[in-house]
Formats: sequence, C-alpha cells, structure tokens
Amino acid sequence: MAAYDYDLFVIGGGSGGVRAGRVAASLGKKVGIAEEYRFGGTCVIRGCVPKKLFVYASQFHEHFEDAAGFGWEVGKSTFDWKKLIEAKDKEIARLEGLYRRGLENNKAGIFDSRAELVDAHTVRLIKTGETVTAERIVIATGGVANPHSALPGHELCITSNEAFHLETLPKSILIAGGGYIAVEFANIFHGLGVDTTLIYRGKEILSRFDHDMRQGLHKAMAEKGIKIILTDVIEDVTKASEGGLTARTKCGETLSVDTVMLALGRDPYTKGLGLEAAGVKTDERGAIVVDEYSRTNVENIYALGDVTDRVQLTPVAIHEAMCFIETVYRNNPTSPDYDLIPTAVFSQPEIGTVGLSEEEAAKRYDELEVYRAEFRPMKATLSGRSERMIMKLIVDAASRKVVGAHILGHEAGEMAQLLGICLKASATKDDFDRTMALHPSAAEELVTMYNPSYRVKNGERV
Repeated sequence: MAAYDYDLFVIGGGSGGVRAGRVAASLGKKVGIAEEYRFGGTCVIRGCVPKKLFVYASQFHEHFEDAAGFGWEVGKSTFDWKKLIEAKDKEIARLEGLYRRGLENNKAGIFDSRAELVDAHTVRLIKTGETVTAERIVIATGGVANPHSALPGHELCITSNEAFHLETLPKSILIAGGGYIAVEFANIFHGLGVDTTLIYRGKEILSRFDHDMRQGLHKAMAEKGIKIILTDVIEDVTKASEGGLTARTKCGETLSVDTVMLALGRDPYTKGLGLEAAGVKTDERGAIVVDEYSRTNVENIYALGDVTDRVQLTPVAIHEAMCFIETVYRNNPTSPDYDLIPTAVFSQPEIGTVGLSEEEAAKRYDELEVYRAEFRPMKATLSGRSERMIMKLIVDAASRKVVGAHILGHEAGEMAQLLGICLKASATKDDFDRTMALHPSAAEELVTMYNPSYRVKNGERV
C-alpha cells in the first residue's frame, strides 16, 4: 500500500500548475490537481488571451479608417459588444477544454474544487470536505487583482476580471493605474469608442520601461484622445444621482464616468490556503518564499508562478514548472533563468522589449552606445496617420554586446520575441551590422543603425 494517495498534488490549475501536473503524470507519477474556478488560470481565462482578443477587436475602427488611403471605400460600421463577449467566451471554453484534456490524457486526477493545506502532506478539497495526501505538493494559485479596499467606494469599481464580463459597454471609463494592464485596457476601451481617462500617481506611465517607450506611448495615446492624468490618485468613488459614478481625486478633480476600473497591481493569491497549518513561509506581500529551485521552507512543498511574486508572466510560470520537473523527477537540478525575458505591452501602438532599459544599463556599464531611430511606418504614408515608430538598441561600449532592445510600433511584440533570441545568444552590435536588411520592413531599422545616436558615460548622456 502506498504511503500517500498521490505522488504529486497541485493546487491551482493555471499554466504553471497544469504544466507541472501534466508532465509529472506523463512520467508515470500519480497526480492530482485542484482548481476552484476554471482550468487555464488568469492568462487563459481572464488575462492575456481574452485581452489580446479585445485588443484585436479595438483596432478595427482604425483599420476601417486607414483603408480609404489605399483606395477602399468602407461602409458604415457598427460594433456589437455582446457578440464580442460571446465569441471570446466560446474561444476561452475551447482553450479550457484543451487544458483539461491534456491532464485527462495523461491520467491526472482533476478536482473542480478549492483546495487548502491541512498539513505538509495533506490537502482538503473544500467542495466535498475530502482530504487526500501527497508525497509532494505544488502550490500554483497565481495572483489576484488588488481590490484597493482602502479606497472609499472601491466596491463600486471593477478590476480587469470584471472587464471581460461587462453586460454593456460603458460610454465612459476612468482607469486607475499606470502599469501594462491599465495602459492596455485604456487603449482597448478607447478603440471600442469609450471616452477613456487614465489616472496614475507617477510622473509617467509604465514606470519600469525605457523612457523613450513610455514617453512615445504617452504621446500616441494622448493624440488618439485618451486623457492621461499624472501625479494624482482617486480619493473616493460615489454613485452619482443622475446615474454612473463620481470620482474625486487628491488634486481636486471631479470626474463623472459610467465605470471606474482599478488596475493597481496584482497580489499573490495565498489567503486561506492553509499555509500556516503546513508551516509554509510567506513574505510581507503574502507571496510564498521559495529557494532557487522553487522549493518552500517545507521540504516537500514547492510553489510556482505569480503566487511567488518573482516574475509575473505566464511563460515564466511554465518555465518554472519545467525546472521543477527537471529537479524533482529527472534528477537534474535546474533553477529558473530570469535573464533577458522578452516582454510586450499590447497597447496601441505596441511596446516590445528585451534586456535593459537605458536607465538600468547606465547603472551597470561605464559607457553605453545608444542607437535610436524614430520614423513614420510605411503604412502610415497612405493612411495619413501621424503615428511614429521608435526603435532603440542599448550597447555596452566595451564589449559591443547588445544589452537592451526596445520597440514602439506595430508588431513590436513579435519583433521582441525574435530579438530575445539574439540577446540570449549574446549578439553584439557588430552581429546586427553584419545582418542583411529585409526591405521594405520596419524591422530593417534594427540592422541599419550604424552610428550611435549618443553615448552615456558614467550615467550621463554625452
């Protein structure tokens, strides 16, 4: 008789948890996995995937306008929010089915229930009250939108979760936050015809990105008609007598809108998991503390993905899951590699980036060469749009190694993924220069910027 019911039990059915459970099961381990909402996690169910579908939907009004410059006559267009929601829900259901089938095909046990730790080897399934035991446990419960509960009237607001399920499209919206979720939704709602205002406490949106990307996007959003309020915050939200909501800000503005969306970060989803009962340590934000191999302070319990608050990206959670498999079940201790992670902001225009920003690189290297190109993309010449693309390479002057690459413009995310390979392979600026340009393309600028736009020495531009 086995000492435990399962070799591995996974709490959380997102991308990281499902990958760990599915691969462990394919190796012949007896695996159980529990998910309280829907398999697929934040990314698939109410994050990256539905957001990207919304991004596509919000771009069509510009496509219709641009067509005229190329000889097309487009008739009157209308948008149906309910049809978009129905189509999105159908696609999400399909993807959830794929996650489930992957687990089923590898004979993992699936539990549609919240699961909580009883002790280091025991899990209680809340839906039935049943308890099961496991030799090893992986916690992959992800993150949850910060409700900003200290804000008076926060209960009247929505987060990104509810944005995917609104019954009607609001006529106006105020979005609080300056990170990628806030910026992306501001562009989505504006593109769908919503009067959109973004409010952020900082001096510029997207605080962790290169300054050229931040400023270039801010300018593009403002030119489209998105109102951006900086160095200010919402102080309270109340119901307006005539309907809708009223938001008062610290700097004295009063904003009347249909909807207020709070995009103020995400917190590790660890409350009520029974971590104390199992002796699992968390930090001040509630994130599970792990070592370089994703092991908690309890020897048989591991944690993956956003619940550890390391790098909150879906591919990172999947990578951590595969490292867990290598370490635990293939006798090949492997720690996650967080260096040079390509990142995209699906704003309009997009931002694609990999490596260090100019500001970060200036702190690490004595001298930098910065190559920067700003130009009007070919499509805009006939469409008549004033949009600009920005491409930027950050080079360590001593080694000639490209340590950062940043793009603002159409398909920037796609280009950033390919640039990620180059930077991961330690490509130098000379390698870029030796590469033949693909003409006509926007990406050819990456290999035709032969002279530095300026240099940075000891943190100062020269």
